[in-house]
Amino acid sequence: MPQRGDLKKILILGSGPIVIGQACEFDYSGTQACKALRNAGYEIVLINSNPASIMTDPDIASKTYIEPLTPEIVSQIILREKPDAILPTMGGQTALNLAVKLSESDFLKQNNIELIGADLRAINKAEDRKLFKESMEKINVNVCPSGIASNLDEAMEVSKKISSYPLIIRPAFTLGGVGGGIAFNLEEFVDLCKSGLEESPSNQILIEKSLIGWKEYELEVMRDTADNVVIVCSIENLDPMGVHTGDSITVAPAQTLTDKEYQRLRDLSLKIIREVGVETGGSNIQFAVNPSNGEVIVIEMNPRVSRSSALASKATGFPIAKIAALLSVGYTLDEIINDITKKTPACFEPSIDYVVTKIPRFAFEKFKGSSNTLSTAMKSVGESMAIGRSFEESFQKALRSLEVGVFGWECDSQDEFKDESQIKNSLRNPTSERILLIKKAMQLGKTNNYIQEVTNIDLWFIEKLRNIFNFENDFLKDKELYTLDRDLMLHAKQLGFSDQQIAKLTNSEFFEVRRYRKKLNIIPIYKTVDTCSAEFSSSTPYHYSTYEESFINSNSQIFDSEISENSKSKKIMILGGGPNRIGQGIEFDYCCCHASYQSSTNGYKTIMVNSNPETVSTDYDTSDILYFEPVTLEDVLNIIEAENPYGLIVQFGGQTPLKLSLPLFEWLKSNDGIRTGSKILGTSPISIDLAEDREEFTKILEELCIRQPLNGIARNHNEAEIVAKNIGFPLVVRPSYVLGGRAMEIVKDENELSRYISEAVKVSPDHPILLDQYLNNAIEIDVDALCDSEGSVVIAGLMEHVEPAGIHSGDSACCLPSISLSKSTKENVRNWTKLIAQRLNVVGLINLQFAVINTNNKENQLFILEANPRASRTVPFVSKAIGKPVAKLATQLMQGFTLKDLNFTEEFSPKYQAVKEAVLPFKRFPGSDTLLGPEMRSTGEVMGLAKDFGIAYAKSELAAGNGVPSEGVAFLSTNDLDKKNLEEVARELLNLGFKLIATKGTASYLVNLGIQVEEVLKVHEGRPNIEDLIRSGLVQLVINTPIGSQALHDDAYLRRAALEYNIPTFTTIPGAKAAIKAIKALQCNKINTYSLQEIHNY
Repeated sequence: MPQRGDLKKILILGSGPIVIGQACEFDYSGTQACKALRNAGYEIVLINSNPASIMTDPDIASKTYIEPLTPEIVSQIILREKPDAILPTMGGQTALNLAVKLSESDFLKQNNIELIGADLRAINKAEDRKLFKESMEKINVNVCPSGIASNLDEAMEVSKKISSYPLIIRPAFTLGGVGGGIAFNLEEFVDLCKSGLEESPSNQILIEKSLIGWKEYELEVMRDTADNVVIVCSIENLDPMGVHTGDSITVAPAQTLTDKEYQRLRDLSLKIIREVGVETGGSNIQFAVNPSNGEVIVIEMNPRVSRSSALASKATGFPIAKIAALLSVGYTLDEIINDITKKTPACFEPSIDYVVTKIPRFAFEKFKGSSNTLSTAMKSVGESMAIGRSFEESFQKALRSLEVGVFGWECDSQDEFKDESQIKNSLRNPTSERILLIKKAMQLGKTNNYIQEVTNIDLWFIEKLRNIFNFENDFLKDKELYTLDRDLMLHAKQLGFSDQQIAKLTNSEFFEVRRYRKKLNIIPIYKTVDTCSAEFSSSTPYHYSTYEESFINSNSQIFDSEISENSKSKKIMILGGGPNRIGQGIEFDYCCCHASYQSSTNGYKTIMVNSNPETVSTDYDTSDILYFEPVTLEDVLNIIEAENPYGLIVQFGGQTPLKLSLPLFEWLKSNDGIRTGSKILGTSPISIDLAEDREEFTKILEELCIRQPLNGIARNHNEAEIVAKNIGFPLVVRPSYVLGGRAMEIVKDENELSRYISEAVKVSPDHPILLDQYLNNAIEIDVDALCDSEGSVVIAGLMEHVEPAGIHSGDSACCLPSISLSKSTKENVRNWTKLIAQRLNVVGLINLQFAVINTNNKENQLFILEANPRASRTVPFVSKAIGKPVAKLATQLMQGFTLKDLNFTEEFSPKYQAVKEAVLPFKRFPGSDTLLGPEMRSTGEVMGLAKDFGIAYAKSELAAGNGVPSEGVAFLSTNDLDKKNLEEVARELLNLGFKLIATKGTASYLVNLGIQVEEVLKVHEGRPNIEDLIRSGLVQLVINTPIGSQALHDDAYLRRAALEYNIPTFTTIPGAKAAIKAIKALQCNKINTYSLQEIHNY
C-alpha cells in the first residue's frame, strides 16, 4: 500500500536531553525520520528540548519547538499546530511515555489525532509487564518465572512464590532499567523494590527469577501493514545475563548459535511481533538462552527504535529509523528501495560478511563513592563500535577506539591480584574492567574452562581471546621488531594488533613499526558495508579497514580495495569525536556534521572518520565517504594515504582529534606526508598547543596585558607548596591537558593539597599540575567567537553563567544574552577576545572563559580563565539562540572565506532570552554526592526560550526534569560565606508565599533579621529531622550551599534524599536567585511556546 494521502502534518516527539540509557541514537533516528517524511511530502512538526542535536536544527523539520517534553506543553503545541498524527517511536522511552499519557487522557481522541508507528494497544502490550507476560503465554513462548507488584506487600508475596534469590527487579515504562537491579538478599530486595516503584511512571514492577549466567541475544525486527517481517540483525552479548545489554560488549551477527537455534529465535520473533501487534516499524526483542540445555526465554520487547537499532543500522547499513518512518505512513517493505544498493527492496534481509563489536564506555571515575559493578540498570555513557573480518580484529579495534588508554587488549594498567580468591571475585563480578582482567588471569595460567566457569562467558569467545593472547606471547612479546617476517606481521594485523601495541611489545617506536610494516608491503585494504555481502554492487562508500592478501599477483591490489576512484573535486576529511563520554558529547558530533554539510555545499567531497555508532555523523548519508574506524593516529594516517584529502578538520571533534593534531601536523611535514598533499585547515595545531600549555599561554597574556588569576605550575611536591604560599588558599588544582575538568578539585589548606598530590594525581615532571587562585562568588562568562584569516574577530555568543565560577562550565546553566553584566565588562570581554584570537592566529572558532568579580562595590575586575581555539560544547546552543549556523560559518572561514564574505561582521543580539541547563546523572550512581564542582558530570543539556529570563529559566528547569515549585515549603541551609546573601533570598521566598524552614545556625541568623523561619533538626540531632521531612514529601524546595569537607559530608545524605524524591535543589546562591526569578515569572505568566522558525523568521 503506497503512502497515505489523508495525513498532511505529522508531529514527531524527540527524546529530550542525553541521559544514561537514552543517548544520541535518538538524535540519529529522529533526524532520519524527519528527513524521510519531509521527502515524502509531509509537513513535520518536531518537539525536543535538546539544543545539541542535529534534529533540532531549523532546516530538519518544518516547525521546530525546543520546548520541555511535558504533557502540558506538548498539548499546548498540538492545539497550536493541529497535526493529523503523532509519530512517537523515534524519541525513545520519553516519547513513548508522553504518547501514552496523551492517549489515556483522551486528549488525542478529542482532537482527532492518531498515533502512527505504534498504537496504544501495542505499546501497552510490550511495555506493561503484566500484559506482555499474558500475550507470551497465549502464543506458548516461555517467559521468566515472575510476578508483578504495585506495592511492597505484593512484592513480598511474589518473592515468596519464586522462593529463590537472586531476584531481578524491573520497573515498567522506564529507561535503561533505571530503579531496577539484582537483589541477592531480602534487604537489597526491599531497597530495589522501593526505588523501582518510585521510578516507574505506572508504579508497577516486575520481579523475576534471575537468569544470571544465561546467554543473551537480541533480534532487530521490522514489520509492515502487509505483515511482511524482516530480521535486520542478530546481536549476541558477550557478557551473560545479569548485565544490561547497553553495558555489555555485544557482537553482530550472533556467533555461537547453530543455524537451527538461530532459526528458532527468528521464528519466535515473528510470532511475538505479530502477537504484540507492532504493525509498522522496528522492534527489538531480547532472548535468554540456557547454555546447558538450550531452553529459550523471551526477556522483553521494545516496540520502538532503540539503542540496538542504531547499532544494527550501522552494523548492517540498513537504515532502520528511516524505513520505520516510511512504514508508519503506509508504505510496505517491498515498496521501499535500499539506499545502499539502489536495486534491492527493503524486504531483503541484510547479510553481512564481517564481524561487528560494540564496547561500552563508562565514567565511574567521575562519581566517587559509587560502585563500578554492572547490573541490570544501565550505567555506560557511550560506546564505540568496530568492524573487522574476524572477531579478534574487530574486538581489538573496538578497544582502541574507546580511548581509555589501551591500544588493544592490554592489561598493564590493572593492579596485580593478591590471591586466588581475588582472581575469582574479579572475574565473577561483572565490571567495566572485567574483559581486561581475563587477560591477566590468562597470564597467571588460568585455563579457558576455569575462566568460562567463573564468568559464564561462552567458551567460543574465550578461545578467540586465547588466540590473541597466544600469538602475542609466542611471536611478539620481547621479540626484536625486525625478526618479524611478512607472514607474522600480516597475522598480527589480522588479529587486530595496532602498530602501537606491536611497538610496545617489541620495544620499538610507533613510526618505526609503521615504516617496517609498509616496507613489508602490508597495507590495509578498505572493504565496504553494503547490506548484501557483495551480492549486488553498492554505490555507497561506507568503509572499514582490514588486512588481507590479494589473490592474483602482487601488482594488482586494485581488485581488493573497494575505495572508489579519485574524483576531480577536492576532498575534505573531518575527524569525529569517538565514543560519547562526559565532557565530550553530542555537541562535538553536531559540529562535525555541520562541517560536512557545509563543505559539500561548497563543492568539496567530504570524508568522515568516526567510531561512534550512535551518532548522525556516522550515518552513511551525512558525508560523501564514511570510514567507520578508530580515531587514532595509525588509522587516520592510513586513511590520509588512501584518500589524499586536500584538507583536514581537527578542531570540531573535541579532545579526540585535538590530541592527534600535533602529531598529524608533524607527519604532514615528512616525505610521506608531503606526498599526500594534505594540510590541516583553520587554526594551526601550534596555536592550539600554545593555548593548552599553561606556561606559554601565561607569557602571551602578560605580553597583551591581560589579567588572569594568580597561578603556578608544579612538577613535584615541593614546588606545589611554594606556589601555594605565593597564591594563598583556597586553590583550584588540576592536571594539565584534560577535557571536562577531570580530577579537578578545590583545596582549602595544605593538608588537602598534599592529599591531592599524593592520591588524586600522580604528579611527575611529564605530568605537572596547575594551581590557580580560586575566585569566590565570581560570575563566569563564556564566549564563542569566529575569526577569519585576515584577523577579523566577531563574537557569536557572549553567555553569562548562572552558577558561580569554580563550577565546571559544562554543568552550569548559562544565558544568552547576558542579564547582569555591565556595559564596561562586556566591552572589556570583547577587546580581550579580539586580542587573544589575533595573537593565536585563530581561523575558525575560539571559545574563551572569563570571570568577573565585584570587589567592595568599587569596579568590576575581569579575569581570563582559559582560551580554547576549537569548537566548544556551547556552539549548538549559541547557533539556536542567535539563529545563525555558527559551525557552518566556521567551516567556511577555515576554507578561506572572510567574515565579510559571509556577511557576519558584527555581534548579533538575540531577541529572545535563551537559557541552557545541564542534565546530571546522579540517580544512576547510588552513593555519589550531587554537589557541583570543577569536574564535569553532566551527560546532556536542555534549552529554554522565552521573552524574559524568569520564564526561560523555568522552562529549562522543567525540561531538565527538575522544575521549580510555585508554592510550598522551602528548606534553607548555607555556609557562613553565603549567609549575607541569604537574607534577600529568604525575603523573596516569603513574599512569594513560601513557608521557610532551616537548621539551627541558619535559622537563628534569619530570626535575628526578623524573618519568620521554623527550625528543624539536622540528621545527627535526632528525629523527626530534615531527612524525614524530605522523605515524607513535606519539602518542595531545597537551598543548600555547603563549604569545607565536613559540611560537604554532613549534608550529602540530605541532597541524596532530595534527589531520590525529585525535589528541586540548588547548591549555589546564584542558582537559588535564578530559581526565585523563575518562580516569580511562573506565578504571574503562563508559559508560551515558540518555534525556532518564528523566532528567527526563517
